[in-house]
Amino acid sequence: MSEYFTWLLDNAGQVTALFWAHTKLAVIPLLIGLVLALPLGWASRRIPRLYTPMVGLTGLLYTIPSLALFVALPGIIGTKILDPVNVVVALTLYTVALLVRTVADGLAAVPEDVQAAATAMGYRRFRRLVAVELPIAVPVIAAGLRVAAVSNVSLVSVAALIGVPQLGQLFTSGFQLFYFVPIVWGVVLCLLLAFLLDAVILLVARWLTPWTRAAQA
Repeated sequence: MSEYFTWLLDNAGQVTALFWAHTKLAVIPLLIGLVLALPLGWASRRIPRLYTPMVGLTGLLYTIPSLALFVALPGIIGTKILDPVNVVVALTLYTVALLVRTVADGLAAVPEDVQAAATAMGYRRFRRLVAVELPIAVPVIAAGLRVAAVSNVSLVSVAALIGVPQLGQLFTSGFQLFYFVPIVWGVVLCLLLAFLLDAVILLVARWLTPWTRAAQA
């Protein structure tokens, strides 16, 4: 075990930089994807005939192999192959693919009597959505967001195959050198990052739904 910790101490600066790069590449698409998925999910819920094609189309996006998308995007959006923007765009598409259905189903789970009560109290459509429907749908949306966060942490690693700096480089360098230590640390740090993002999403969801804490108490 001393070899593992010695290697980590000797390479602490590089590993820290890769960890933060990995974090940014996983979190930024998560936030952008959520912002895009909210109106798309709402539209799918509001207009029933849009639900099936919208969910089907976004579901198809997730079937595109990540490495192929990373390689194809520079030719589509005019970036360089090593540009981290390619990873951000690709993972944003995957996040949207995961969250559109989650948002639509979360909004669909809001009881009709609650919506009727909000309307009777004078809430217009947008205010009712923001103040009533979305808060009630938070637990469902948060569950989808947790899946997307873990998925993003995993998919970012694939970008190491095209040279984008992040924790995945520990895997590629370990394989190239036939040295197991950086591979182990790459796995451990990816798991740690996934756990931290999952915990943050849970905490934010609990903060946004104080009535659930009161009910549990």
